[in-house]
Amino acid sequence: MSIEKTIVMYKEDFDLFPTANEKLEYIFDLGKKHTTLKDEEKNEATYVNGCASDAWLVGECKDGKLILRGEGTSEMAKGMLTLLLDIFNNRTPDEILNFDPQKLQEMGVVELLSPVRQQSLQAFLKMVYSYAKRCKEGAV
Repeated sequence: MSIEKTIVMYKEDFDLFPTANEKLEYIFDLGKKHTTLKDEEKNEATYVNGCASDAWLVGECKDGKLILRGEGTSEMAKGMLTLLLDIFNNRTPDEILNFDPQKLQEMGVVELLSPVRQQSLQAFLKMVYSYAKRCKEGAV
């Protein structure tokens, strides 16, 4: 499934919830599927600088695709990481680099985030794009 189709799927899910609180609960529920990283993977290189709560993102290039794994400490970070990893994980670098992050607005979730959480989203995206560039160059 493409990035765009994954976003459409999440938009359909978010559209099922009439209130902002219910949409946020959905994000928290997504966090229950959250993965964790090994302690040695949580370091300065994988730390998401600019995230409102502690979060780490690991990117590896395998068979021409970027494999992403992450961990967050707050319920919101766990939910958003789960959602964003579902969107960006196991994609080619070109698919990620050619994606317009403004399309995330279509999901109906970005506007629910406080300005600080929106900065966290930008920090995450910056790191994903950095991993994708390095993967494309063969450096990951």
